[in-house]
Amino acid sequence: MTAEPHDPVSSTPRVAVVTGGASGIGRSTATRLSADGCRVAVLDLGDAGGTDAELTLRTDVTDPEEVETAFKEVVATFGRIDVLVNNAGITGSAEATRCHETPIDEWDRVQAVNVRGPFLCTRAALPTMLRQGSGHIITVASVAGLIAFPGRCAYTTSKGAAVQFTKSLAVDYASAGIRANAVCPGFVETPMTQWRLDQPELRAQVETKIPLGRVAQPEDIADAIALLASDRLVYMTGHSLVVDGGWTAW
Repeated sequence: MTAEPHDPVSSTPRVAVVTGGASGIGRSTATRLSADGCRVAVLDLGDAGGTDAELTLRTDVTDPEEVETAFKEVVATFGRIDVLVNNAGITGSAEATRCHETPIDEWDRVQAVNVRGPFLCTRAALPTMLRQGSGHIITVASVAGLIAFPGRCAYTTSKGAAVQFTKSLAVDYASAGIRANAVCPGFVETPMTQWRLDQPELRAQVETKIPLGRVAQPEDIADAIALLASDRLVYMTGHSLVVDGGWTAW
């Protein structure tokens, strides 16, 4: 049996909000956190039916009004927010390539979801965390935020921003009992990457660059997020946890 996670100031189960929780990493994260005893709310533009979340809210993370409304409903339902997982993200279309070849509207779309989204959701969650005197903000960045992906200027820039956003939060809110960490996955098998991994030659190209010999499954990343969300790493803040099968260790 899995013990319910607790924070230092409350004996009640933790409340976790997962953005982009209808599929991929987000869905696996919602399932894992629920199994660990958290009460989970999922925010997503897609259908989050069938998840293990107690509350699912159709929310555009780039829209300030929708975000504020969603977080108010979370607090009204659960009374608190202990963990925010900023997972919603996009890679951008095939047009989002090298800088001079990327249309401005495509650049703006990637930054809106990957940078503005975490900002808005964190901004909405922080007042509750500040009142509690505790909280943990976990942002799903990417190894692309640490090393540049060729031909993916918008995506790489957005994930670099996610890493720095995490550090800024860690510095600004540590004294209030609020931590912030990032998870930096490598290649993960999700709906966004399936088009590539379904092609045997392209999958082989990817896997030969990974020392562990396979791409990650969403559950692999959810495990890392769940570890951060637990009480086991309470001295860690401002850190970017790389989960890439050794890819960046070459």
